Amino acid sequence: MALLDSFGREINQVLFEGNSCVKKVIFNRPRKFNSITIKMILEMLKKLKEYEDDSTVKLVILKGNGKAFCSGGDLKALYKHATEGHWTFGALLYKKLLTLSHLLATYKKPLVALIDGTVMGAGAGLSMHAPYRIVTENTVFAMPEASVGLFPDIGASHFLSRLPKYFGEYLGLTGAKLDGAEMVACGLATHFVLSKDLHLHMLENALEGLTSSDTTAISHIISKFEHKASVKQDNAYYSRSKIVNKCFSRETVEDIQLALKKEAAANWETNWIVDAINSMKSACPASLKIFLRMMKEGRNRSLEHCLTLEYIVHCHIIRETLNSEFYEGVRAKLLHKDKKPKWRPSKLELVSEEMVDQFFRIMDDGNWEPLQLTPTTFNSFIIDAARPKL
Repeated sequence: MALLDSFGREINQVLFEGNSCVKKVIFNRPRKFNSITIKMILEMLKKLKEYEDDSTVKLVILKGNGKAFCSGGDLKALYKHATEGHWTFGALLYKKLLTLSHLLATYKKPLVALIDGTVMGAGAGLSMHAPYRIVTENTVFAMPEASVGLFPDIGASHFLSRLPKYFGEYLGLTGAKLDGAEMVACGLATHFVLSKDLHLHMLENALEGLTSSDTTAISHIISKFEHKASVKQDNAYYSRSKIVNKCFSRETVEDIQLALKKEAAANWETNWIVDAINSMKSACPASLKIFLRMMKEGRNRSLEHCLTLEYIVHCHIIRETLNSEFYEGVRAKLLHKDKKPKWRPSKLELVSEEMVDQFFRIMDDGNWEPLQLTPTTFNSFIIDAARPKL
């Protein structure tokens, strides 16, 4: 059903604006925190391909209207379609979303992501591949998918596994939130600007004056608005890295939890450790083990390999090959909102390696087709340059 405004007119869920040289792709579901729908995905695929093939287009800007950049996929819609129809609809939606993510990651034109406000799940998956990832003091990043029976995906096994040491494991297993300054510190963002410069369109207006794809010119314009991020004493990256690397380098989720408990006992004033333990306790046990396996698989693999593997795992989850964790997670967190999902298996020790293996096997369903992506050069020149070293 189409969204309508107060005058009965259909609302465009994604807007396409700009001039002949600089195009803007704008998420436009502010009341839903710009959560992604299948319609938005299809429209973006079509337009972005047109822009890529148009020689007059020199730069593409990604942004969101309202208080969010993009809060992720529309899980309620996915739940509704999957429970009322066939699981393959969810597979099709996810395949298109991964295809869009791959298109952005391998885009032939410079991409600037203006990440002001919430960026989670699929929103992170679409923006983290942009060479220029600009955040503000209002930015909030998180990958909380394990809390609803999924796992951090849309390329997370690629971009999180390339953060310094084991900070990516920490973010994905705990769903911990980062602000804009913390994103710059760990390498998830490339630039920090003040939100007023985005709200007043000052940076956008400056970028709209570009007539070439020269990266030096783009960087020069952004640098005029760049501010040194205020580093708080409890900055998640700088203050937690030592313990994060000590605990999240363990081979199993159980060992990670045990290491965290030991640290909590020795550092009783460090609240974030207790928060991490509690978050993992409430998350889906199978999802945690799947994500840790994905990170090990993705650390030295190509983006195409990561996305293809994520597609296989996701399809097993929505098909309920082993359990119904996703549907239970959405029910408890988003529909009934009792926040008491009944996970099965209910404990980490009940999720065996053999059970996890099943999520990574090719689907034995005649209606299913694997994700096929053409390997291309991954545009990572700024991502690598921005990644801090420990």
